[in-house]
Amino acid sequence: MFSIIQAAGWPIWPLVACSIIALALVFERFSSLKIPKVAPPKLTDEAITVSRNGIPGAEVVRQLEQNSLLGEVLATGFRSLNANPRITEADLRAALEGAGRQAAHKLERYLAALATIASAAPLLGLLGTVIGMIEIFGSQAGSGGLNNAAGGNPAQLAQGISIALYNTAFGLIVAIPSLIFWRYFRARVDGYLLTMELATERFVRHLNTLRK
Repeated sequence: MFSIIQAAGWPIWPLVACSIIALALVFERFSSLKIPKVAPPKLTDEAITVSRNGIPGAEVVRQLEQNSLLGEVLATGFRSLNANPRITEADLRAALEGAGRQAAHKLERYLAALATIASAAPLLGLLGTVIGMIEIFGSQAGSGGLNNAAGGNPAQLAQGISIALYNTAFGLIVAIPSLIFWRYFRARVDGYLLTMELATERFVRHLNTLRK
């Protein structure tokens, strides 16, 4: 692999950097988008249960906030109601929606970078191939003119072209997995957002019963 990278020339190094960054982003998103860290299935039920007789204490709210991203949103509802027991339903919803937008931003973190790598890697590979082809034909022409380039050593010319095409191949090798993982994480985030939206709507209705 290292010999291929050396043969492909300097244009392949940006692709190597993109591949390392993409791999790091994939591992980071796999770690951050686990269900327990985002939206534990029974968290809303537990939050409703502990607050049936009133708003729980500050320690319980703090534990809820540290539990997950959904916990942060639900804790915002408790804090808003603690700060102003007469808060209107519209203000309560606005507070939870603001917390939900912050949670959505955390869920979508680095996805734009992964999508950019998936889009740019084939273009970087094509650029490397074009630069390689220019260098190949430039060296052939410089050694004896265009006529000599056309009638030079076909094996040498074919080897040079194959080396230049390494950039395109490597660009696709980087881009295809990046695109697949981006689509996977994008679908996963959309699913989490829907789950959090439904949980928040249910939680708002519960908080309204405490507000009255």
